[in-house]
Amino acid sequence: MNIFVGNLSFKTSEEQLFDLFASYGEVTSVKIITDKFSGNSRGFAFVEMPEQDEAQNAVDNLNDSEFDSRTMAVKEAMPKENDTRSRKKHY
Repeated sequence: MNIFVGNLSFKTSEEQLFDLFASYGEVTSVKIITDKFSGNSRGFAFVEMPEQDEAQNAVDNLNDSEFDSRTMAVKEAMPKENDTRSRKKHY
């Protein structure tokens, strides 16, 4: 399951998230999303857990819980949809 983790402290590390979610089961990846220009955290991440029951347990227990002085939003990530809108070029 791909899990969305929002409302993170900008100081939270991928290692901290890995350790937090690993207490619920196997974690295959953690990715904190960063600003492409500054490289700073955007305050959310994605955690991948291969076992559905372990992932659901993590979501159920960690949603609305406090971590690193912030109340996290934790839920199953929605699949990314293709943006089919036309994009105008500005010259």
